[in-house]
Amino acid sequence: MNFTANDIAEFLNGEVDGDGSVSVNNVSRIEEGREGTLSFLSNPKYIHYIYETKSSIVLVNKDFVADKEIAATLIRVEDAYQALAQLLEMYEQSKPQRVGIEQPSFVSKTAQVGEQVYIGAFAYVGSNVKIGKNVKLYPHVYVGDNVVIGDNTVLNSGVKVYENCIIGKECIFHSGVVIGGDGFGFAPSSANDYKKVPQIGNVVIEDHVEIGANTCVDRATMGSTIIRKGVKLDNLIQVAHNVEIDEHTVIAAQTGIAGSSKVGKNCMIGGQVGLSGHLSIANEVKIAAQSGIGRNIKQEGVVLQGSPAFEFGPYQKSYVLFKNLPKMREQIIALEKELKELKK
Repeated sequence: MNFTANDIAEFLNGEVDGDGSVSVNNVSRIEEGREGTLSFLSNPKYIHYIYETKSSIVLVNKDFVADKEIAATLIRVEDAYQALAQLLEMYEQSKPQRVGIEQPSFVSKTAQVGEQVYIGAFAYVGSNVKIGKNVKLYPHVYVGDNVVIGDNTVLNSGVKVYENCIIGKECIFHSGVVIGGDGFGFAPSSANDYKKVPQIGNVVIEDHVEIGANTCVDRATMGSTIIRKGVKLDNLIQVAHNVEIDEHTVIAAQTGIAGSSKVGKNCMIGGQVGLSGHLSIANEVKIAAQSGIGRNIKQEGVVLQGSPAFEFGPYQKSYVLFKNLPKMREQIIALEKELKELKK
């Protein structure tokens, strides 16, 4: 389906700069732009591509100022990245929606299934499960007994949800996600043995949460592991038992959060970050990639880096010294020799 620049600008409340009648039927990256496609520019590092792109339409921020002529038609919006997200969401919603229960699959007679639900082949839905409206369970999804799934939630192929877990509305879980596996609880029973501690809690995931592929959220030993509304988890993240992640926090891939730690609201945690157990992280904290957190972070909005992590500014200054340590060592050795000669 083709859309003109005028159509797109009207949908996005944007302003056309150029030929409003030019049309597109696909999207492309600005550096790989093709005629008939739409691109966007939000990162200043990519500005030079806008003067050479073959894209027919480019979304730009309203404050963008061109240094030279641009062949593409521009649509000026408040935030080009968010505007692109709106367009892609509209495109996703325009796709045909799957509905119905495919065979072979198993749905318990005691399960409650809402309207317009899709359950793919080889899926399993256990006893006393409650599934809301417009839920999508793709092939090979496992939903254990007594699970609750809210309206418009999507579980992609291979997602496993253990018994008694609760999932909110409009969540998206990608392939391989495991919700409610046992927490890592073992008690030493002798010099060479560990006794498993039964994990009898559950996982509660609130509305509008997205979880990336192969991420695991463990059930609580007692009580609940809790992921609050609006949280976004990347691929390959480990969330241990009794952890709580507060609203609208985002966490990048390969991060691990040990048991009973609490992460505040609106935090941003980079990839490969490690958090020790029983910690408390304040709201709006930012933690750079590959950092290690072994203490409570009480100051809201602080930016941390390093392992063990400390404030970003001092870390950057210290890193300059880290890099120069071999050279400084040589200088110290030379000064020691010189001092010995002077003493003689």
